[in-house]
Amino acid sequence: MRISVIGTGHLGSIHAKLWKQQDDVELVAIVDPNELQGITVANQHGATWYSDVAAMPEVDAVVIAAPTSVHYDVALQCLDRGFHCFIEKPVTATYEQAKALVDRASATDRIIQVGHVERFNPALRSLQGFTLEPLFIEAHRLAQFKPRAIDVSVIHDLMIHDIDLLLWMTKSQIVGIQATGVSVLTHTTDICNARLSFANGCVANVTASRISAKPMRKLRLFQRDGYISVDMATGNAELYRLIDMSMIDPDRHTPLGQIATEHGDKVIVHDAPTPVQVNAILEEQRAFVESIRGGRDVAVTLHDGAEAVRIAEWIDRIITHQ
Repeated sequence: MRISVIGTGHLGSIHAKLWKQQDDVELVAIVDPNELQGITVANQHGATWYSDVAAMPEVDAVVIAAPTSVHYDVALQCLDRGFHCFIEKPVTATYEQAKALVDRASATDRIIQVGHVERFNPALRSLQGFTLEPLFIEAHRLAQFKPRAIDVSVIHDLMIHDIDLLLWMTKSQIVGIQATGVSVLTHTTDICNARLSFANGCVANVTASRISAKPMRKLRLFQRDGYISVDMATGNAELYRLIDMSMIDPDRHTPLGQIATEHGDKVIVHDAPTPVQVNAILEEQRAFVESIRGGRDVAVTLHDGAEAVRIAEWIDRIITHQ
């Protein structure tokens, strides 16, 4: 499978490096209008540099890691040429563009995967054997200021990760939003807090900041008979649950206490599932290849990416009109 990486910034350079670890995949092209940067990355990975998509040779699939502002136009060019597309998040700069891209893609048989990489986080993957039915969620995504990605707000840059995760976990539509945000170092929102209400009754309190002294990427999920803490920075998860005494596994559970309920005696146990130590970006690349080859469904669909942008815009509008 012949692959091209479009855009050689922070994420594009990582994608180019990791494609070399894929079996039966050949990185043949690097596309970037910056000749020096493009040639440097291409030479590092045995590929050829091209200044734009039109000059690029035929490939099977592309990774679009260019600035968000050009995602839509680049994706259209690639679809018109028949390439499968992996598009870094946010999938497009606006929801209108995302809808138009959905319409264009539906007329093709090309695979489009959106780069919401946290879906592949080891901490979340370690929870696959547990039922997640959160009633209340707290999400904190804090980062130190970096001059890259300031062409979009912190909502589209950072919070959109958690928007996607919450929609994925709850499998429910967002029906109400309250939000506040402040611009501190850039012309867009740099810190934001949003309260999201879901159709299934779940409520999420979500905070994102790119002017924090210390980084943090944590989710806390509260559900009937359980509390789950997910640290996406370390890749670890912890669960505190009420279970029947007959379900205790001494090799797995740490009993913390006993409580009488209307359904009988229960035990509070601590569980720390073993995370699978993987590179999340490498895993999403593999999922992309597998979906192209017909081995699995698309991990993060274009519709998923578009919905995350829609919610991000909704939050942004509330803050802008405060």
